[in-house]
Amino acid sequence: MAQIALASIFSLVSAGQTTPASTSNQDATAQTSTTQSPAPQTPAEKSDKAADKDKNANTKAGDKPSAGQSGTASGTSSGTSNDRLFYALPNFLSLEQGDKVPALTAKQKFGVVARGTFDPVQYGWWGFLSAISQANDSEPGFGQGWAGYGKRYGATAADGIIENFMTAAVLPSILHQDPRFFQSGKGGYGRRTVYAVSRIFITRSDSGRSQFNYSEVFGSAMSAAISTYSYHPRSRYISTPSNPHLFIGSDRTIENTASVWATQLCYDTFTIVIKEFWPDIHRKFAQKKKN
Repeated sequence: MAQIALASIFSLVSAGQTTPASTSNQDATAQTSTTQSPAPQTPAEKSDKAADKDKNANTKAGDKPSAGQSGTASGTSSGTSNDRLFYALPNFLSLEQGDKVPALTAKQKFGVVARGTFDPVQYGWWGFLSAISQANDSEPGFGQGWAGYGKRYGATAADGIIENFMTAAVLPSILHQDPRFFQSGKGGYGRRTVYAVSRIFITRSDSGRSQFNYSEVFGSAMSAAISTYSYHPRSRYISTPSNPHLFIGSDRTIENTASVWATQLCYDTFTIVIKEFWPDIHRKFAQKKKN
């Protein structure tokens, strides 16, 4: 009887622990979820998962470049670049590939010109040009010493600001012309030089057609006239050790205006030629550094 009782007890216990074959999959899943709890994560596993999450977030954020980041090797998604000539002077209106860039709006034209004109590097550049002007005693009506240098610095800065906005923002917005320079990169040195020089007189409209560069030619002329007849020296008498009543003629003349206009065109032509070959120089420096 004892053996029969023990056998009955063991059979009942084993039957209670065994899951019936007729139990549905949903009940088994519910039983498993209620009986099993997830194992606690170690600090290493938590850090790995956090790193994966950050990586995925960065990947999603990097799928589309922001307006301030470079969308291509030559320009940003807004159609301008973040390049600098000789790693210093702003070169935001130059692009290597101009076939697939959108036209700039008037707001974008003024914005990129302001960003380049008031870049911190420009202040040092104006100071350098003013020092050369003082050493050559150009426009002697400004005088010498720190007072003369200050006047030359203000005139140089104003000349640059007015010329930049007139040729790259004001007239391009009114005439619907593109102020950007698109590098050719094709042909030999002579062919590319001719192309760069021709950009002073030939530009692209907002619709992509080639036309006369009214913005550059007439914009530089207007800026020369505005600067010459507004803040450049008038005729005056100055006192020197050798001549206490030395007469200095006025710089506000048509001849001086034409000279300033020609100087600005020559300077812009020289700058455009540098812009044409700067990407090649930049890549060469980068290759040497890499080697």
